Amino acid sequence: SVINVSNNSENVPAKFILHQNYPNPFNPSTTIKFEIIETGVVSLKIYDMLGREVRELISARLTPGIYSEKFDSRNLPSGAYFYRLQSGEQVKTMKMLLLK
Repeated sequence: SVINVSNNSENVPAKFILHQNYPNPFNPSTTIKFEIIETGVVSLKIYDMLGREVRELISARLTPGIYSEKFDSRNLPSGAYFYRLQSGEQVKTMKMLLLK
């Protein structure tokens, strides 16, 4: 289910982009912005340093556009995490830092 995703579909992006989260480092929440160019199933997941999935933020069929998703890190320890966006064959991963 998609929660708190905003789409600005007036500007269809030219390429698949995963932006650096803001703020970074963060506590307790951060915003992850991304751009997709094709309609399809999109997943946005958070992983710990050992590669274990700790949260699935998005798993939904989305249309081309610019999206942002808020990640609330309550119940997670301080440390580095990775967020991974997948849309079809395209995958991007970025690192973020949670400081409590």
